[in-house]
Amino acid sequence: MSRDWSELHELATDLFAWPTDAAGWEKYRLSPEQIETYHEQGFLHGVKILEENQIEALRTELNEFFEADHEGNELWYEYHSNESTSPDTVLFHALGAWRLRPAFHDVLWAPGFVMAASQLLGGSVRFWHDQLFCKPAKHGGVVAWHQDYSYWTRTKPIAHLTCWMGLDDATKENGCVQYIPGSHKWNLLPITGLAGNMEAIQEVLNDEQWEQFQHPVAAELKAGEATFHHGLTVHGSFENRIDRPRRAVVVNAFRDGVVSDKNEELLTGVPAIPQGEKMEGQFFPLLFDPATIA
Repeated sequence: MSRDWSELHELATDLFAWPTDAAGWEKYRLSPEQIETYHEQGFLHGVKILEENQIEALRTELNEFFEADHEGNELWYEYHSNESTSPDTVLFHALGAWRLRPAFHDVLWAPGFVMAASQLLGGSVRFWHDQLFCKPAKHGGVVAWHQDYSYWTRTKPIAHLTCWMGLDDATKENGCVQYIPGSHKWNLLPITGLAGNMEAIQEVLNDEQWEQFQHPVAAELKAGEATFHHGLTVHGSFENRIDRPRRAVVVNAFRDGVVSDKNEELLTGVPAIPQGEKMEGQFFPLLFDPATIA
């Protein structure tokens, strides 16, 4: 049995330096203007999280995951070597990398991520789950328009955010994430599919929402930069047709205090948390408490 890194709720390596005092955290704080943008638009992009050595460590571990018989493959919550619904494209999508390798474990505790997440959530940050989204060069598949929380209704209340960290430069040409500004103020929409038809979401939008949908914003990023978005913000990404990949690690988190809203397992292989009980324990660690640096 491979080592399960979910048993460790602190940094496993020296890849990230955890500040030792309040002054050390200052460089990771978002500005008031950035926080306002997030709450007005439902997303914030261009936040630097990863340095070059951290990107390379994550890329190295990621390459192992592309091999079908990689060590620890029994620990994934989900593993799709290709989740694309088109035979002509590939979308690698997997959940649970933090359990398999130390760098993917430690990225949960990246200071730039936990500080920003705490400011945007307005409290302590607890881990929900991670994801990998990788589009190979020339034939990378789409991630269809959706709201993340539509897949997360097994937890409540809605106090969730997603942090999408680029392991490559992400542009419109290779399928960067695109957002519908202000859509986090919409109600929860029905699920219309994650890796298929980019037009399917039109079926569940009213006229006002469809009009707003005509003005998406492409969150182009340099490798190491991140975009944060609210659990209700509508987003998606188009195909990668150019000669370089678009790889990303996604960390999903929620404000401490969110509870289970289901009596069955919340992630594949994870013991159930009874409905109404707080999300915590081995698989949902507390990542950051701002009170500890006051």
